[in-house]
Amino acid sequence: MSLAVGAAPDRTADAAARPSPPETGSEFTPLLKAVKGQGLLDRRNGWYARTIAVNALALAGVVTGMALIGGSWWVLALAPVLAVLCARTAFIGHDAGHAQITADRATSRLIGLIHGNLLLGMSYAWWNDKHNRHHANPNHIEKDPDVAADVLVFTSKQAATRAGFRGWLTRHQAWLFFPLTLLEGLALKVSGFQDLRRQSGRERAVEAAFLVAHVVGYLALLLTTMPLGHALAFAAIHQALFGLHLGMAFAPNHKGMEMPDPDGEKWGHLRRQVLTSRNIKGGALTDWFLGGLNYQIEHHLFPSMPRPHLRLAQPLVKEHCRTLGIPFTETGLVDSYRQALRHMYEVGEPLRADI
Repeated sequence: MSLAVGAAPDRTADAAARPSPPETGSEFTPLLKAVKGQGLLDRRNGWYARTIAVNALALAGVVTGMALIGGSWWVLALAPVLAVLCARTAFIGHDAGHAQITADRATSRLIGLIHGNLLLGMSYAWWNDKHNRHHANPNHIEKDPDVAADVLVFTSKQAATRAGFRGWLTRHQAWLFFPLTLLEGLALKVSGFQDLRRQSGRERAVEAAFLVAHVVGYLALLLTTMPLGHALAFAAIHQALFGLHLGMAFAPNHKGMEMPDPDGEKWGHLRRQVLTSRNIKGGALTDWFLGGLNYQIEHHLFPSMPRPHLRLAQPLVKEHCRTLGIPFTETGLVDSYRQALRHMYEVGEPLRADI
């Protein structure tokens, strides 16, 4: 069965119909004023305090369950629950990195270190540096680390350089994407430790201490609550499903959307963020499952906007884009995966044709 089933959005037609702004810098200003006027950039300290507390209590509940039933194979039923809670933990760390929780940088960093380094084994400094570069230039092949050629590639130019095992990966990357996300939880930990070489001084010491504390604590939790066989199976299920959850949350956001031409038209902030991002339609369950990242356009336009305000800002953003004639991409969750996978499938097509 081909992943190319279904009509892809006509990006060429969209680009041709899109009016060139006479004053690119002014396009975002009216929207920013409207959003500020409705208080949507104001912090939601109470909402985040409750979210952090509930998440902490839920994690404590899982740990208690592991201690109580660790001697039984039924303990493996808690691994998917822990994976989901770890994704919630990652979303909190994400929001802290964007100063959504508090404007105080020291407090944001502490929240990030606890929810990233300590609870997940994922370096807050590494993620923040990488993610901020992504936000500044989403889908820019030379500036966005999320579309740099690595295990996956996102342009035909990147694909043309692939050979051997990497070429095989590129030919089959659409089919391999979700299986590969099963390794993402471990990859994030490895990347965090590798990034310590980039860091210096006190930052490195603090980051390393929290990362080591996570590894020691995680191993101690597993080995003191259950037999070795149970522990190995639990860790495998937990880490694989955690990576899969994160992959499912991040995959719909930009893959298959427009990629700015490094030598072409320079977009202003509004177009750079809107044209490269995709929103996911859905209700409260979608908001919860994707950690608010389903409002990707609003999040990219206003990175410091608290998560519960993103859905409130959406009508303002959609209307503003409609007025300017800028395409606002929004689709269902399943269709978003199909679009992202189709893009990766098409990128690998030339290598399949050469076989």
